[in-house]
Amino acid sequence: MTGASSGFGRAFAQHALDRGYRVVATARHVAKLADLAAAAPDRVLLQPLDVTVPAQAEAAVAAALARFGRIDVLFNNAGYGIVGAVEETPDAELRAQMETNFFGAVNVTRAALPALRRQRSGAIVNVSSMGGQMSFGGFGAYSASKFALEGLSEALAQELAPFGLKVLIVEPGAFRTSFAADALKHMPMLDAYRDIVGGTRAFAHGMHGTQAGNPAQVPAAVELALAAPTTPLRLQLGADAVDAVRAHAERLLQDLAAWEQVGRDTAF
Repeated sequence: MTGASSGFGRAFAQHALDRGYRVVATARHVAKLADLAAAAPDRVLLQPLDVTVPAQAEAAVAAALARFGRIDVLFNNAGYGIVGAVEETPDAELRAQMETNFFGAVNVTRAALPALRRQRSGAIVNVSSMGGQMSFGGFGAYSASKFALEGLSEALAQELAPFGLKVLIVEPGAFRTSFAADALKHMPMLDAYRDIVGGTRAFAHGMHGTQAGNPAQVPAAVELALAAPTTPLRLQLGADAVDAVRAHAERLLQDLAAWEQVGRDTAF
């Protein structure tokens, strides 16, 4: 699993160990994972990994296979967020967001796919966000990276089903992880957007430690979905995610119905 040093990655690593599974925990700084390895040295492999470096992704997968022989679940969790209007977000920051949240997951997935296909069993879990289904002013860069991840994952699910492999997109709402404190980058503010995006900035600054979602509950929910005879493509987690995705889908259907005839009247 990637991004195992905190948040959902850490919760999944602990859950897997508690269940008796073997864990390959990766992070840019594996010293933060030392206690996991100490708790179950025969079942834990720590591997340094910057997901934006394809060679490191390949090395991590090779180390996992050398130690444990197979990969049953690949958990793509590494990522961070940007807060700022699109115009406030420099090109370099937008590209870096895509490199980690999107291309990072692609790098690790591509590295693992040959082994997964040979096994003809296993699953890929890509952690998106409810922001992978919709976007909000001030979260454009972050949502763009998650939209891209979801689009790739949807195609990947169809491509891998014949090999007996599952793909699950996890769409959490606000959970009480360190994400808001440690993994959100705030872009310099332009006066033109002070009132428009100011509420988003205030929300992002203030939500740490107040989120309703319990990250310790997430691994069991994902495990339940993966074990189901029909695993959903997307799994919304948290009441806020469930409500927001439902409302967004209902608005989409309303617009579709209102403009359906205009759309249909474009044929020759």
